[in-house]
This record gives sequence, structure tokens and C-alpha cells, in this order.
Amino acid sequence: MGQQQLLLIVLGVIIVGIAVVVGINVFTASSSQANRDGVIADLTNLASLAQQHYRKPTALGGGGNAFTGWTIPGALDTTGNGTYTVTVAAQSVTLVGTGNEKGNNGTSNVKATMVVGPNSITSTTINN
Repeated sequence: MGQQQLLLIVLGVIIVGIAVVVGINVFTASSSQANRDGVIADLTNLASLAQQHYRKPTALGGGGNAFTGWTIPGALDTTGNGTYTVTVAAQSVTLVGTGNEKGNNGTSNVKATMVVGPNSITSTTINN
């Protein structure tokens, strides 16, 4: 083989290596964002269930205009997107979702916090 052919082979290997590294980085960033979106979607679903409990009369098993007594249903406290915890007060619920993928800092998992009031989601914070 001539030197030109060896140079082209080395150049080709370098280009393929760079393409593989870039592809892995893009995939990692994409999976992190997808997990973050999934956790927020699950939190929104849980917020809806909490508001249903708030509005349902106590005679029908609801909260009667209070969140007191609401818990995350057992089948929804852990999903394919992550795990969820709740802190309940009379007029608000704080939901915390921890995802399965590493977040922006690369060390801790994706995390989002949602505060739910009687009529709306008052805040959503993405922690990583």
C-alpha cells in the first residue's frame, strides 16, 4: 500500500471515531430529556388525581375540599420513568419525581417538583 492509502485509512478511522463519540453524546442528552419529560407527565397525572380527591365529597371517599388523606396510588408510585413521593397539606400537595436517567450534572438523576393547589398546578421546578 502506498502512503496515500494509509493516510486515507487513518483519516477514515478518526472520522468514524469522532462520529461515534458525537452519536453517544447526542443519545445521552436525548434520553435525559425524554426521561425529564416523562417524569413531568407522570407528575401532571398525579396532580390531576389529587385534584379529583380534593373535589370529591367525603361521603364518596374524597377529601371534601381538602387534600388531606390523599396518597399516591400504589401502581403509580414507581413507573418506567421514575419514583414519586408526596407531601400533603390541607390546601396543597407537593409531588417529587426522581427519574431513572442521569440529569444535566451527570451524577444525580433527573428530578422535578410540582406544587398542586385546589384549582391549578402552582409551580413546577426541574432540579436537574
